Amino acid sequence: MIQPNSFPDNPLDPQDFNLQTFAKPVPRIDAQNLTQRLFRQQHLVPGKPVVVTGLLDGLNWNLDFLLKHLGNLTFPVRHYGRDRYQRDKRTWETIGSGVPTYSINFARYVRMLRSGEAREKDAYLGRCSLKDTPLEDATQIHQAEARLGLRLPATAINLWVGPGGRTSALHYDPMDGTLMQLQGEKQVVLFPPSQLYNLYPFPLLNYLRYGMKRRALYSQVYPDRPDFEAFPRYREALNHCQMTVVKVGETLFIPAGWWHEVSSLGTDAVCSVNRFWNVLPLSRALTNWSKWRVHLGFVMAMPHLLGNLAGAIASTDREQAFRKIMQRM
Repeated sequence: MIQPNSFPDNPLDPQDFNLQTFAKPVPRIDAQNLTQRLFRQQHLVPGKPVVVTGLLDGLNWNLDFLLKHLGNLTFPVRHYGRDRYQRDKRTWETIGSGVPTYSINFARYVRMLRSGEAREKDAYLGRCSLKDTPLEDATQIHQAEARLGLRLPATAINLWVGPGGRTSALHYDPMDGTLMQLQGEKQVVLFPPSQLYNLYPFPLLNYLRYGMKRRALYSQVYPDRPDFEAFPRYREALNHCQMTVVKVGETLFIPAGWWHEVSSLGTDAVCSVNRFWNVLPLSRALTNWSKWRVHLGFVMAMPHLLGNLAGAIASTDREQAFRKIMQRM
């Protein structure tokens, strides 16, 4: 356990706090030493994260490759704004997928990345499905997933592209996830589901007032510069913190309910793909309160969703309106 004297002299001063002092490394294993049975026994069944190296050797999906194959396609992009992460999260009006999207040509977004405009505006192309694109049949990625013995995908492969230096705020997902790094590096900070209330999630009642705009699977805490006065239980969460840097060709398995904050390192473009998976074994899904908490929030947001659906039906561009609703889910 972390004792009070383990903290800097003034733990309330973010400048004196170093998260790496408390974080333990995420286990790593080379694909050559990993069997489906081992992955299932040590990570899938107990729901424990791991970095697998060597699964994607030879895969060259860098930004130039993506531009060549996706340049003429349109994807949703969100402008988060550079000042967002300087503000108290409790003042945020939208969070994560609740931030409005606008559609942009992929080639145009690449120009924004290379000119620095995307970094300046914190414009992020995230969770963009590769279904019905030239990259849908990603043979090597499918083979890598099969080597882990993963079954029952909940989504298609999703593309994530953004500028170095940006952060996806601390949150959890109700499904298992695999993050595969294509270009650049990402630092990932993780906490187990047991720390749900020590990480001060946004309240479920937000769904009644804001719908899907302020989802309760996000933490109110900045893990690298916490306010211990406002969030004193975060001290206990630090006892369970893990951290890793996911490099090109590496895969991070993030079990359902595990909190994670993802930061793109460096200044160049950072590219990843991920996929969400239905939680197996079923016993882990049924006993994961964090997962059920998300489903309960969805039910509470239903009046807002029905209103949005009615608006989409009345819209002159129904397809675009429905697409925006799905991007917020």
